Amino acid sequence: MPFDSLQEFAAQLERLGELKRIKYRADPYLEITEITDRVVKAKGPALLFEHPKGSDIPLLTNAFGSERRMSAALGAKTLDDVARRLEELLGRMMRMPKSLGDKLGLGSAMLGVATTAPPRRVTTGPCKEIIERENPSLDFLPIQTCWPDDGGPFITLPLVFTRHPVTGKRNIGMYRMQKYDSRTTGMHWQLHKTGAEHQRVAREPFPVAVCLGGDPVLTYAATAPLPPDIDELLFAGWIRGKAVELVKCETSDLEVPAHSDIVLEGYVDPTERRTEGPFGDHTGYYTLEEPFPVFHLTCVTRRKQAIYPSTIVGRPPMEDAWLGKATERIFLPLLRMVLPEVVDMNLPVEACFHNLVIVSIKKKYPGHAYKVMNALWGLGQMMFCKCIVVVDENVNVHDPGEVLWRVSNNIDAQRDILFTRGPVDHLDHASTHQFFGSKMGIDGTTKWATEGYTREWPPDIVMDPEVKQKVDRIWSQLGI
Repeated sequence: MPFDSLQEFAAQLERLGELKRIKYRADPYLEITEITDRVVKAKGPALLFEHPKGSDIPLLTNAFGSERRMSAALGAKTLDDVARRLEELLGRMMRMPKSLGDKLGLGSAMLGVATTAPPRRVTTGPCKEIIERENPSLDFLPIQTCWPDDGGPFITLPLVFTRHPVTGKRNIGMYRMQKYDSRTTGMHWQLHKTGAEHQRVAREPFPVAVCLGGDPVLTYAATAPLPPDIDELLFAGWIRGKAVELVKCETSDLEVPAHSDIVLEGYVDPTERRTEGPFGDHTGYYTLEEPFPVFHLTCVTRRKQAIYPSTIVGRPPMEDAWLGKATERIFLPLLRMVLPEVVDMNLPVEACFHNLVIVSIKKKYPGHAYKVMNALWGLGQMMFCKCIVVVDENVNVHDPGEVLWRVSNNIDAQRDILFTRGPVDHLDHASTHQFFGSKMGIDGTTKWATEGYTREWPPDIVMDPEVKQKVDRIWSQLGI
């Protein structure tokens, strides 16, 4: 079900027993992080700090910190349910219609997306209940300083709206924002991000709008690795089954979701830089100081009963684990369109998602594992992956014990490990050069004679099925 506010989502989590209200006046300076970190590590509920110190705006953390909450945010029971919906849609769109019924079915699928998914403009919305143009300030927000060596308070769940200065194409990204003072922040869009591309093209200051809260599906859409031509709002509308309503900003022509809790309007000067960081990042290490663009606040609009969404990142597992797992599950059908041999995929939380991919395949020919490795490195944000492990289709990629057993037994290190070079993530601190480094692929599949393996490959140790059934029957008699 679509949510018209962060309040609605919080209320749903409370009904599910997935939210705890905190009345204690917790301090956004470090204290809320320590409380939240303990709850996240204990696989606990979302936390609504009703009276954070220094602010009248409630603060919500860990809202996405379990599969149940992440699925609820997307209006589904499980993440695989969303993936199946996408797989069904793609299947209907890709099949050549053979009959009138098929044509009608395809038309119905396309019509459903075309009528319910695209965003639509409205004249006003809840995000306009309070408008502050004369003296806008960030000081009313309970912005967290998360870790002791952070350079300051950071907005950690912003939906950053920009338009390409030439084409006008909209983009929504999630880029952390360090608060410098009441009217300026950093804008941490990294080299490979679309926001950074808009800045490179711009020849003069250009408008930026930052939305906080609203339907949580928008938060996910801003993080999703969508193909370049897919609008994040179209994707969000498809997931929620209802168009996202947009209103025009007060100080620019940008449009923002009408049901946002808080909207920060402003601009970025493409020539301006300021030191940003350090920041305790999702890698578990601090991102060090570096010059980044500056966001200047020109207007604040918000709901009367707004909630400020926040998250903490640090040594995994953290709340962002389930945002990453949502992408892993939902985008698997899209990956199979390009690589139909892929059976399953795991982006381990402990490897911060982009550092390791474990993929199982239906191996059909010599060198097939290497084909898959190189194809993955050529797909969008997969280019950042430092290590890809390929296993056979019968291996459960989500069982680390099984993967380690298979791979450590199945490889000859010199023969089965591939090294190559390519782009690395902006946050990667280990590469010799920033943005560029080495990558490793491991072929953990069964080796064939056609791949030069001349010995006999040993069978797995498996008990006789009849013996297993007999022991099942007598088990209760053993007193074990």
